Amino acid sequence: MKIDTRLRCSCSRCILTRTKPDLLMTSETEKLADLLARVALRDRAAFQQLYRRASPQLFGIGLRILKDRAEAEDVLQEVFVKIWHNADRYAPQVASPLAWMNAMMRNLAIDTLRRRKPGGGDLDVAERLADDSPGPEDQALMRSEGRRIEACLTELEPARAEAVRLAYVEGESYLELAERFGAPLNTIRSWLRRSLIKLRECLTR
Repeated sequence: MKIDTRLRCSCSRCILTRTKPDLLMTSETEKLADLLARVALRDRAAFQQLYRRASPQLFGIGLRILKDRAEAEDVLQEVFVKIWHNADRYAPQVASPLAWMNAMMRNLAIDTLRRRKPGGGDLDVAERLADDSPGPEDQALMRSEGRRIEACLTELEPARAEAVRLAYVEGESYLELAERFGAPLNTIRSWLRRSLIKLRECLTR
């Protein structure tokens, strides 16, 4: 699927909030979650809407890390191909839609930076770069929810907790996880499915 990557980063800060016991979504966060659900059903119109809403901020992350517009555009395209294939694995109780997509963009941009020749970029600086942050109140709410998620993850076996983090926060694919853990794809799917059920049960206590 060819994606138009001519959009440039001109977005305003996106505020993502969480509260307990359930995720309290802003209208934009709720819209992104709805679009991801529709993309999971292979809705191309929803995919185009998701691209228009999310690509400016994702492009900005890539540009800040890579400092090269062409490379940032290439990584942006790669991220949206990944989103198209993995939207069905987005878990709203683990990460906000934008946080999930931001993590994919940041990780792929840093991987691109690592592949450069020496002197092509400051990897230490790139590792510390983050997208625009929420305000203090929003950060406090997100930290509170994050602590609840971390506590629930400790109830899982370590390998399965790590798989959940990599899949639903970092955006790794089933194939990437299978290679990382040396396990068949069906085993990875089973791990994630059962772990997510346990995580949901923990978060609703």
